[in-house]
Amino acid sequence: PKAKLTPTAQKRLRVLGSLDTLGAGFSIASQDLDIRGAGNLLGEEQSGQMREVGYELYQSMLEEAIAKIKAGELEGLSQADDQWAPQINLGVSVLIPESYVPDLDERLGLYRRLSSLSKKVELEGFAAELIDRFGKLPREVNTLMLVVRIKSMCKRAGIAKLDGGPKGAIIQFHNDKFASPKGLVEFLEDQRGLARIKENKLVIRRDWKKDADKIKGAFAVAKDLAEKVISENKSKRAKSSAPPPA
Repeated sequence: PKAKLTPTAQKRLRVLGSLDTLGAGFSIASQDLDIRGAGNLLGEEQSGQMREVGYELYQSMLEEAIAKIKAGELEGLSQADDQWAPQINLGVSVLIPESYVPDLDERLGLYRRLSSLSKKVELEGFAAELIDRFGKLPREVNTLMLVVRIKSMCKRAGIAKLDGGPKGAIIQFHNDKFASPKGLVEFLEDQRGLARIKENKLVIRRDWKKDADKIKGAFAVAKDLAEKVISENKSKRAKSSAPPPA
């Protein structure tokens, strides 16, 4: 006979079934942490090895859960190349605390909605709704929404992984390629020696001792690189649409 699923396993399956792809891993990870009662695992005080424990732990946890599910029980779990999700490790606490939204199903619903948002105006509307329904936003929720914005900017920039710490950031590009080589050269020149390429990764030196510094700095770097890619794409489109020489 089939073993009966525990309440925790049932909740995890409900989360997985409610999302379209593993590209929503950020949302699932946060929700799964919440289910397990480990909501502050993302805090620096809980993990001195954030770069080893961060997002990869969550992804591994999800893969383990999926491996235990019989083939065909859940659909829509394949991840196409254009559905990859950036991994953001800043060593900051990002979640919707149980003390803020006590009902588990309601928290999961909010996570699902948040996973589909990326624009500043969308997140501002989401924040306004939370304040209206539950009161002043806790620091963790504010940080969560800022990290969602960083993640969105990283996707535009083709950043697969961004690790941020007190001394700066290490960036790995999707498929180890940056869409705008020229833009990357310009970025390195603009950094005046504070950024370099090492082993296919972009290493940026900064003084980010506070959480706010890491969040603000990571967003600025991701935005700058995203603008390089956008500029490159515009240039390519302009060339392709130009009439052939007479």
